[in-house]
Amino acid sequence: MSEVNPFDFNGYLEAERLQVEEALERAVRRIERRDDVTADEAAVIRYGVMGGGKRLRPILCVTAYVASGGCRSASVYDLAASVELVHAYSLMHDDLPCMDDAELRRGRPAAHIEHGAVTAVWGAAKLIPLAAIQALEAARLLGCEEALARSVSKTLMRAAGGGGMVGGQWMDLMGEGRALGPEELNRLHQMKTGALLAASLEVGSVAAEASDKVRTALLEYGSAVGLAFQIVDDILDETSSSEALGKNPSDAQLQKSTYTSLHGLDGAKIRARAEIERALDALVTARIECDELISLAHFVVERGR
Repeated sequence: MSEVNPFDFNGYLEAERLQVEEALERAVRRIERRDDVTADEAAVIRYGVMGGGKRLRPILCVTAYVASGGCRSASVYDLAASVELVHAYSLMHDDLPCMDDAELRRGRPAAHIEHGAVTAVWGAAKLIPLAAIQALEAARLLGCEEALARSVSKTLMRAAGGGGMVGGQWMDLMGEGRALGPEELNRLHQMKTGALLAASLEVGSVAAEASDKVRTALLEYGSAVGLAFQIVDDILDETSSSEALGKNPSDAQLQKSTYTSLHGLDGAKIRARAEIERALDALVTARIECDELISLAHFVVERGR
């Protein structure tokens, strides 16, 4: 595997995370001022969105935008925040009693534990159209023509919908208690985890008006990194405690098929590294020279060490 480029990756990651946090705070404040969001819904949205995390998806969005020729600005972080709104929705619904019935998320009570299941359902559900509005308005502020701005928002919504993340969540529920084969498991996670992660890069590249070659390469990179991310999650479920991960229960406890149950711990690690190589090959093929994307790919797989 190629070496991580010797730039200050940790400094870059922290600086980007802080910019994303500021953009998310702006987004949540706008939501709190809306007449169609109740006080209870606004409270659970703030709880779910501002509860910490790696912010990998919005960081990938900004990085893809810059790698495609765009320049950093407050508006590109606002665009990236729209991706994280969708991700926050997915976590809040994933934790519900009717789904994973999780009590912990990021080391604190899950949203439905803190605010009640009904409020968590409705508050999280509103994040989908609110994310679409956020993406559309941010793209306009970036100077995108109206048709392009709408395309940016649609790109995000396609990844969030039945053909992407929501469809993957449904497949995940249907897969509980039965053994999935490798192809079915791959498809599930390409939809549930990979679709939004890949869309993070696609949203950034579309907004920057990247060439078809660059967009295709970034989508391939995102798909591979997304699958590697899920494989590493399965590895961590096997090797770390609920306290260390800040969440419970694990997929194994929910009787779900995992990459470790299919391939074993060592086999899963090999699969994760292979996906990262696929991601890096996509960058090389399109001649995208970006230390940040290379290091982010390594960062995803090295979580499982």
